[in-house]
Amino acid sequence: MKFGIHAGLWMKTWADDPTPIFKTAADIGFDGVELSLLGIGTDRAEIIGKQAADCGLELTCSTGLGPEADPTSPDANVRANAVAVLTEAIKITEMLGAHGLAGVVAAPWGVFDPANKAARAKRAAQTLGGLDGVLRDTGVTLGIEALNRFESDLTSTAAETCAIAQATGSEHIGVLLDSFHMNIEEKEPAAALRAAGDTLVHYHVSDNDRGVPGSGHYDFAADAAALRDIGYDGWVVAEMFVMAGNPASTDLNIWRNIEPDPTQAAVQTLKYMTEVFGHVS
Repeated sequence: MKFGIHAGLWMKTWADDPTPIFKTAADIGFDGVELSLLGIGTDRAEIIGKQAADCGLELTCSTGLGPEADPTSPDANVRANAVAVLTEAIKITEMLGAHGLAGVVAAPWGVFDPANKAARAKRAAQTLGGLDGVLRDTGVTLGIEALNRFESDLTSTAAETCAIAQATGSEHIGVLLDSFHMNIEEKEPAAALRAAGDTLVHYHVSDNDRGVPGSGHYDFAADAAALRDIGYDGWVVAEMFVMAGNPASTDLNIWRNIEPDPTQAAVQTLKYMTEVFGHVS
């Protein structure tokens, strides 16, 4: 089990220089940092990867798609653009020295078309399945994130998301499950983790308000038991958005400061993660 922190905890924009974050995360004791690729291109990837390695950190990556790169689109050109955009993201992940890319990759964030959900899910699986070769060649695993109903109608539950991942036919594609989203959508988050089994390739934590794990009502001990039961030994990454007014998290509706200080939130989070998940694997 490795413990990571998403750089979005501190970033005001996705294009911010992550170097100071690396030092802070390393000093706190995290194993790695998760970076959004929305602000990182091929021009900066290798140097950023080296900066992280120099701090003794590994990297994981996240990304999201816009409507112009919709894997579910009935337009073949739009689906082809989704493949192109994700292929570049996979290659940037490799350049960063990372092995995991996850996020909003089955359908664009905030795009809803429930009447055509079944057809869209089928097209998403077929489109993402086309990435198998580049994933295999780069050694990158792709995780499809399950999002709550206010952010997606296609992958709201773990079961829906696992079904798409499995339908891709790729051994290099799985799911990202996140406690914040599961708190909204799953009747029993721990049962959802158990049902995901080895389809689970990445796991995010924050409490029910997107703040420090253990400070709210989410049952992380139950999740830890479920992870132990399925033999999960991958990343546990804290993805918290706690500061109001940050352009990077504008779409997430953070209207108040959830925690008074991001760095202190990170310190408290690692302590809690170690206590709850430290004996999972």
